[in-house]
Amino acid sequence: MQRAITDFAADDPFAQVPVKLREHYGFEIGESTIQRIALGHAQSIFESGRPSLEFPQTPGRHKQIVAQIDGGMIPIVEPAADQKDKRKGKTLSWKEAKISLAHAKGSCTPVYGGGIEGGVEVAGRRLFDCAVRAGFGSDSHVHAVGDGALWIVGQIEEQFGAQGSYLIDFYHVCEYLSAAAKTIAPDAAAAKAWMEAQKDALKTGRADMVLEALEPHREAPEVDDDQAPVRACHRYLGARKDQLKYREALAEGLPIGSGEIESAHRYVAQKRLKLPGAWWLVEHAEHMLALRINRLNGDWDAYWAAIAANRPAPANLNGPKASPDVAA
Repeated sequence: MQRAITDFAADDPFAQVPVKLREHYGFEIGESTIQRIALGHAQSIFESGRPSLEFPQTPGRHKQIVAQIDGGMIPIVEPAADQKDKRKGKTLSWKEAKISLAHAKGSCTPVYGGGIEGGVEVAGRRLFDCAVRAGFGSDSHVHAVGDGALWIVGQIEEQFGAQGSYLIDFYHVCEYLSAAAKTIAPDAAAAKAWMEAQKDALKTGRADMVLEALEPHREAPEVDDDQAPVRACHRYLGARKDQLKYREALAEGLPIGSGEIESAHRYVAQKRLKLPGAWWLVEHAEHMLALRINRLNGDWDAYWAAIAANRPAPANLNGPKASPDVAA
């Protein structure tokens, strides 16, 4: 029954789980008990999922691994420490959940990772762990795609070294080019033609031509940055020329867009943790995210098999009731 409760609660608000239990099993169980059981198993799964710290010394199962990582905001509540009623004086905020995925080139079955606390280094280790589980080894190469955030670029370099490369999401680059086109071209038709020319240049390995096309239209230094889209585009691309290798990626059948990780945010984290009116204690959000990732990665059966094999149940299942500030 604990498995069914946790399974339902991984997808639906705690308040809706009693209805499902009654419908499918004929049991009447209170919402607070459901919340306590589900969060207990979520915490146990989180605590058992520490990333590996060892670089693989053996050849990988796959030569090419696609990896992506990005952040999305989760609603968090922090109860006031000096209030008897924790619902009073609470602070509402948003924290970034960093979601990662990795899979072999051509695979449609990623390995996921994710978390809220711990900073960029922990997020990088989770991405590394995803890559290893996806088949990364001593002779593999990681092809990472993202929006060019410096912390992501830094983690690809730190975690994979010479075995990793980073490509800026092509559609993110196009947003910069589109803003510049509105200044450079006299009308919509000309802007569209200019954009197509720059996109073709990037896809055929001619990034320098794009920079040359931008150069004569750069705004004067005294123009504010938010009013200088051409200068912003030129600066952005010029500083990242080694991350614009779209020709090589296309030739190898590798993605040039990061839409996969952007979609993952919706169904991995936001579908459960970003419900209307829901605010989570940060540790509960962290644990529920681990629970959802556990199921997506196919580790669900192994977790319950270990419990069925007379391993002790998570100690926190018998702990105090979960905070009422979790409105989900």
